Amino acid sequence: MRKLTLLDLGQRDYSEVWHIQEDLVKEVISGASQDTLILVEHTPVVTLGRQGSEEDVLVSFEDLSRRGIQFFKVDRGGRATFHGPGQLVAYPILSLLGQDRDIHSYLRNLEAVIIGLLADLDLRGEGKEDQAGVWIDEQKVASIGVGVKKWVTYHGLALNVDIDLDYFSLIDPCGVGQAKITSLAKVLSSQVKMDQIKKSFVSSFSEVFKRMPIPESYSSFPSERCQEMASFR
Repeated sequence: MRKLTLLDLGQRDYSEVWHIQEDLVKEVISGASQDTLILVEHTPVVTLGRQGSEEDVLVSFEDLSRRGIQFFKVDRGGRATFHGPGQLVAYPILSLLGQDRDIHSYLRNLEAVIIGLLADLDLRGEGKEDQAGVWIDEQKVASIGVGVKKWVTYHGLALNVDIDLDYFSLIDPCGVGQAKITSLAKVLSSQVKMDQIKKSFVSSFSEVFKRMPIPESYSSFPSERCQEMASFR
C-alpha cells in the first residue's frame, strides 16, 4: 500500500486551503511530496465550479458579503456549492498511476468512501449514474467536484455532518435544489461528532484507495507552514 500523509487543518478560510492545494499538487507532480489527504472545515464560502453559472447563486454578491460569506469561481467540476462549519471537506492530492488513470473510476471511488462511512452509521448511501455525489433516501448528503492536473487530483468532496442547511437556500446547490440537501445530524436526528466522522472517513478512504495513513501526520497542520505556502498572495 502506498503511504498517505494526513493533514487535518481544523477550520480554515477557503483561499488559504486552496493555495495549500496548489503547492501540494506541484510537489506531488514533481515527486517532492507523497500522496496527501487534506481534511478541513471552511469558514462560510460559496464556490462555483466549471459547469456552473452565476445564476446558480440566488442572492446578490453584496448579500453574500453582508452575511460574511466569501465567493470563489474555481476550476473543479460541478456547479455551485456551499462550505461552512459542520461540513467535512476532503481534498485528496493523489498521483493516479497505471490503471487508476480513470476519472470516472476515481469519482466512483470517492462515492464509495462516503457510502462505506455511512454504512458504519447503519445508513444506506447511494450514488447516481448521471451525477457525482452521495444520497440518502433521495437527499444529497455529500457533494463531489474534482480537478486533475498531470494525473494528480485536487479539490474533492464535502460531507454535510452537522451544518446549518439554511445556507443552501442561497444557491441552487449542484443543480438539485435546497430541499434535496440533508446532513448526518438531520438524518440521525442527533448530534454527530466531527472527530469521529473524520476517523471513519480516513478508515474508509484508506480501504477504498489502498493507502496507508501516516499516524504522526494526522494532526493539525502548523499554521506557520500554511502562512509560508500562501505568503506570496
